[in-house]
Amino acid sequence: MAAFLAVPLKKTYDVDLVKPLRSFIQNTFSSAEPDDYNHALSEFNKLRNLMINKSVDKHESALEVLYRYYDQVAAIESKLPITENQIRVQFKWRDAFDEGGFLAGKRTLAIASGLYEKVCMLFNIAALQTQIASVQNQDSDDGLKTCAKLFQQSSGIYAHMKDIVLSHVQQDPTPDLNPDTLGALSALMLAQAQEAIYRKATSDKMKDAMVAKLAYQCSELYADTMKLMQLHSIKELWPKEWIQCVVMKQAAFHGMAEFYQSNVAKANKSYGEQIARLKHAQELLSAAQTRGGQTFCFRNEQGKVQRELDEAVKDNNFIYHDKVPDVKTLPIIGKAAVAKPSPVAQRFSTNFTDLFEKLVPLAVHDAMTAFENRKGQIVNMEIGRLREATNLLNGVLTSLNLPASIEDLAGEKVPQSLIEKAQQMQDQGGASYISKLMNELPALLTRNREILDATIAELDSEEKSDTQLREQFKEKWTRTNSAQLTKPMREEATKYSTILTTATQADAVVREKFDKHKEGIVLLSKPQAELEASLPAGSGGSGLQSSPPVKELRSLMQQVETIKAEREAIESSIKDASFDMVSSFMSALASDGLINEESISVAELDRVYSPLREQVSDSIHRQDNLQARIQNANTDFCNARSSNQSAAAREAKLKELQAAYNMYTELKGNLEEGTKFYNDLTPLLVKLQSRVMDFCFARKTEKEELMQDVQKQIANTKSQPAPPTPTYQGGPGQSTSPAAPASSSSGTNRVPPPRPPPPTTSGVGQSGVPTAPPGPAAAAGSAPPPAGAPPGTAPHQTPYPAQGYQQPPAQNYAGYGGAPPPQAGQPQGWQAPYPQYQPPIAMPGSYNPYNPYMSYPQPQPTYGQGYPQPPQYPGQQPPAGYGAQPPQGQYPGYPQQGYPQQGYPPAAQQWR
Repeated sequence: MAAFLAVPLKKTYDVDLVKPLRSFIQNTFSSAEPDDYNHALSEFNKLRNLMINKSVDKHESALEVLYRYYDQVAAIESKLPITENQIRVQFKWRDAFDEGGFLAGKRTLAIASGLYEKVCMLFNIAALQTQIASVQNQDSDDGLKTCAKLFQQSSGIYAHMKDIVLSHVQQDPTPDLNPDTLGALSALMLAQAQEAIYRKATSDKMKDAMVAKLAYQCSELYADTMKLMQLHSIKELWPKEWIQCVVMKQAAFHGMAEFYQSNVAKANKSYGEQIARLKHAQELLSAAQTRGGQTFCFRNEQGKVQRELDEAVKDNNFIYHDKVPDVKTLPIIGKAAVAKPSPVAQRFSTNFTDLFEKLVPLAVHDAMTAFENRKGQIVNMEIGRLREATNLLNGVLTSLNLPASIEDLAGEKVPQSLIEKAQQMQDQGGASYISKLMNELPALLTRNREILDATIAELDSEEKSDTQLREQFKEKWTRTNSAQLTKPMREEATKYSTILTTATQADAVVREKFDKHKEGIVLLSKPQAELEASLPAGSGGSGLQSSPPVKELRSLMQQVETIKAEREAIESSIKDASFDMVSSFMSALASDGLINEESISVAELDRVYSPLREQVSDSIHRQDNLQARIQNANTDFCNARSSNQSAAAREAKLKELQAAYNMYTELKGNLEEGTKFYNDLTPLLVKLQSRVMDFCFARKTEKEELMQDVQKQIANTKSQPAPPTPTYQGGPGQSTSPAAPASSSSGTNRVPPPRPPPPTTSGVGQSGVPTAPPGPAAAAGSAPPPAGAPPGTAPHQTPYPAQGYQQPPAQNYAGYGGAPPPQAGQPQGWQAPYPQYQPPIAMPGSYNPYNPYMSYPQPQPTYGQGYPQPPQYPGQQPPAGYGAQPPQGQYPGYPQQGYPQQGYPPAAQQWR
């Protein structure tokens, strides 16, 4: 039998997977160290190169390499998305059925898509399966089993691809990935799998009834394949022998089904049915032979059927005399659909190991990012509530000059609380530290702004270039619009720009606060002696040390310190709360196929932060009660002190220093957070810039490749037909000479242009004997009628150029109603047949004027065989041999329709 048909492989090109994947890991997975994935990235890149090299091996070990690479591409699909606007890796694949041609280019398609890579890999896996199946030993059971298994697997893959290819590729695929093509391939592989099962059944000598059903199912499957392969959209795609083989096998297996069913009829002693089926089988095999031509491979079976038919007819004629029924009345042969498309496995390789196992799927990473944002909002809100309450409490104490007022009752020394605060501020850097942070902020802001501006400028430049090329090439510029691809990056850049604008405004507020309290902050930063000297002197009030208002205020101040310590603990608990959200999100993704991040995150955040929220609310509530008690006690204290003395100036100064300390604490926190913000923002902007640069570089490479393809397409585009030739230049509608051949009037046939009959000049008579040259009175551009011509014959027009004679310019004088002025030595009124006449150049006798690719040396000009005679001048003799009579039996000049062509190559015959 004929060998099975095997699908050719798609060819691909090398790409660099290491750099774009590493860049994405570095920019996206902040917790991952790109250096930890160097080995995995290198192995992944090697695996693809090995896949390209191993695809040519028709062995199952080569399939394992393709399986491993496909599984790895599928595994990273959720972690490292290869798309036009994420990881931009341009995968370029060639059409499997494209053999190429001269200046025709290759049918290729390049897309930055991991899904496109998966589709092409599936095609090659199925194609390699068919190739391995086609080289199996078909004389062994193991070979036929492997053959049937691989064909069923490839049929299942092509059927799966038919359903997903358009959603995965999202643009016009190459012809081999057309859904109609994939459907036909799936049907073909299923038919060949059924054929392998049929062959095993025949080798195992199964019952004739079962073999007949298997064969009939083969015929039905090949019939379905034949219909699909002959669709108009893909009919020209297949190798030339494929359709012949399919239609041949369709008829042949129907014939073999009839043959084996005839054996069933013979066993049942239905000899008439046996003969009818054998005759039908012989007819079908003869039809298969006619259809298949060189692909027909059932000659042995055909001979066997013929022998069985002869024997059955002989036995029936001499023994049984059973009536032979009409074929149409015979029972239909049943079908045994044993071969079925195998479902596509989730993992092809049995030994697959994910090289990027430590990376979480991007959906989980995005859910974690959203969760961190929710968590950050809660943390900021609760800590903000605590700090706002603390600032309010500090403001109240500052306005009341507490606790300094109860520590400096005598008005002689600096209050101890103020000394401790000044020392604490000096330990933290004092005014110089605040000034240093203030001066660093503009530089940090400028650095980030420059990075962001350069990034946006790069996006604008790339989009401008793409827009210009799109306007230039119109519909030929098929790649995705830059504005569509850069939308996420531009949104991110806009977000960062808004953040920087807000940060700039916040910096201005911080500087304004610093300028307002700068004097107090500087004073607290000085030594204690200078601080003490700066305070106004007060009057004695030591008698109030043991008064009830002072004792109560001291107790209340201790409660204030307790509340502040509690708030520091609560703030630390809020910041340090830990969550194991990765496992929760992974479980949700595995069970549901998607992650409902909001519901999962909100539930977990409520579980952890609800107790902490209650603590914050309780602390704020206790502060409200404490503030009311402090104000009441301070009122009593002021009343008691005012009865003894007044120290308004000293108290105002202490309030100012207390407010300066509070502002220092606030500014220090703000400036440190601002510095950290700018320093943390810089890597994010650099990552965005790196993504943009990688994107623009990939788009530039894609642009260069696409421009080459567009240029080839333009160069290979067939030009529009030339406009019709005007009538005066010999175009359609020109009046022809009465003697012109009738066959030359058609403009649709590829025949030589029309021309007049053989020229007869005054130098050659009707009999071919040279005559006297024309006299001066001869009309320019014409010759007298041939000798012996009937009366009224028009003068012969100047003939078309013959061998070696170049076509004269269109502006010959005779055709445009004028003649050039006579030259020296020419008679008055003489007109040359052509302007600036050039002597013709003789060519070999076998020269073909219709074959422009033939080149000959240029000999000295000679004349003969009916060429037009050069003009004769007074006193000038014609060249030797001029006007020689042409050989008998040849028509002088160009070859004519219907005349023997001597010396012309076959190309001229075909051209005619």
